[in-house]
Formats: sequence, structure tokens, C-alpha cells
Amino acid sequence: MTDPEANPWTTLHSREAYANPWIRVRHDEVLTPAGTPGIYGVVEYRNHAVGVVPVDDKGFTWLVGQWRYCHDRYEWEIPEGGCPPRESTAECARRELLEETGLVAGQVVPLLTGLQLSNSTTNEVCDLFIARDLSQAEACPEETERLQVRRLPLTEAVAMARDGRIRDAVSVLALLAVADWMNREA
Repeated sequence: MTDPEANPWTTLHSREAYANPWIRVRHDEVLTPAGTPGIYGVVEYRNHAVGVVPVDDKGFTWLVGQWRYCHDRYEWEIPEGGCPPRESTAECARRELLEETGLVAGQVVPLLTGLQLSNSTTNEVCDLFIARDLSQAEACPEETERLQVRRLPLTEAVAMARDGRIRDAVSVLALLAVADWMNREA
């Protein structure tokens, strides 16, 4: 009897189709689980995705608005970014929070880790955090970011995630998880 969790794919040949500082696209010649020849394209991310939901002691959070090139539209999201291999995801969450909102977190608490963002085409994984004990400093976004920062009640941000005003999957998942976490803490 075969193990149902064993890898049914056979990689015959693999080559790099494209690469830049953020991603690598791999083209694989494979044998499918049915044993027939096929191809598989994989986008390999060089950084670990990180998202952080800041929550103050009055129940407010902050969202970041920006134009998203790939979707050709303006989006509201939680602060998020890429974590290079040399940095811990918790430190990255602190850095992204400061860069995008100017907030300094006294405490960063893991919320969800190792989330697979699109496991049929990429190897991208994400860790989510809650930031507490917040103080204000100056934001310093990257040159590729033209951001708008909005402070609002956490309940409103969660409602935006539920009703589709926030479409970014990382943000939706993080806000729903924070709402659940806050309900358990109450």
C-alpha cells in the first residue's frame, strides 16, 4: 500500500526561467501523479512575507493605503512586507510597522506562522503578528511606496475585511484572526 501523503510527482528536469532580486521563476519538466509527462511553473520568493496588525489600548488599528501595480487599483492593507533571510520575522514586523506607519511596537506577538499564500504556484509563506504598546515616531516608507495611513477602530477594519473593502488576503486573514484573538482575550 502506498503512503497517501508521499510525493506523487517526479521532477525530470528543472531550470531557472527568470530571476530578479525578489523572485525566481522555475520551469520544471515532470511526471504527473498519473505518470504522464507535464510541466510545472513555480514562483520562488526570496523573502518571507510578514504582516502586522497594530492595536492600541483604545481598540484602534492602522491601515496602509497604496496603489497595487499587479491589480491596477488602490488597496487598504495592514502594514506588511518582505523579510530577508538574515532578519527574524518579528524584527521585520517591527521594521515594516515603523517604515509604513511611524509606529514603534513595545511588544510584537506572533498570531499565525508559516501560512502558504498560494501553494499551487508559489512557495511564498507568511507570518502574522499583533503589535501592542505603541508609540508614534516618523514613518520612512521605501521609495517604491506612496502610502496613506489611516487610524480607525479595529472593529471597522475587521468589518472592511468581512465585507470586501479590504481584498488583500494577508490583511483579511490577519484582521479576522486578531478579532478572534481579541474576543478570547476579553
